[in-house]
Amino acid sequence: MMTCDQCGNHYDKTFRVAMAGREYHFDCFECAITKLAPVCAHCDCRVIGHGVEQGDVIYCCAHCASASGVTGLADRPPEEARSH
Repeated sequence: MMTCDQCGNHYDKTFRVAMAGREYHFDCFECAITKLAPVCAHCDCRVIGHGVEQGDVIYCCAHCASASGVTGLADRPPEEARSH
């Protein structure tokens, strides 16, 4: 039985996540997200999807990047750049 690295719960169905040269054990995805997912520099939510980045700063979406004064970032490519 392993212990969750986020909440300390002892659980028989923990799972391992390897990230940045470290190994973690969690009892649920919520704990893994809380421990490992980056935080949006504008709204402080956890970035679970791709997010957008400007240098070393990550935002959950282009709207939050724009609200922080970042220009030129988009959540999806322009319509003409898509293949379908």
